[in-house]
Amino acid sequence: MAHIDLGVDEKRFPGITGPMRFRPETGQPLNELAEVLLRKQPHPLTPGERELIAAYVSGLNDCDFCCSSHSAFAAAQLPTGMTLVDQVRDNLAAAPVSPKLRALLHIAGAVQEGGKNVTTDLVEAARAEGATDLEIHDTVLIAAAFCMFNRYVDGLATFAPQDEGAYAGMATRIVEHGYGMP
Repeated sequence: MAHIDLGVDEKRFPGITGPMRFRPETGQPLNELAEVLLRKQPHPLTPGERELIAAYVSGLNDCDFCCSSHSAFAAAQLPTGMTLVDQVRDNLAAAPVSPKLRALLHIAGAVQEGGKNVTTDLVEAARAEGATDLEIHDTVLIAAAFCMFNRYVDGLATFAPQDEGAYAGMATRIVEHGYGMP
């Protein structure tokens, strides 16, 4: 049970969806931020790659709801699906991703530890693999935003379904309709 009464059935509105319904005036801009960061096109990174960054950071933060949901969202939009998501989360160094995406995920991991952990060397390594300033910027912002989202979800002790099928259903909604208010 969440730390506060969110006024919703938490099984129907798990994770971040409950707090967003509790306070729609803050939920709406948070959803708009997620929509721009994770789905807006055109963008040099695919929505699946950007969702993978969100899932990776959420896993590092041990946020069950965000890691599971964004892993499902990434998997629904990546050619090799959950196999790739699991490989990245289990062993980034050995995962079959492009050198550019690996370098961006290293930056995201550094942001998760603390913003000052993003070094010139990490940025230059990403640039050497072809990352643009936009990709570097958005990777840092996705990672920072997901540190906030993860703390929002876990700080209120929201419900996280254990059934993978629940996240697959959410993924279908996000892929088809985006990050509007639930």
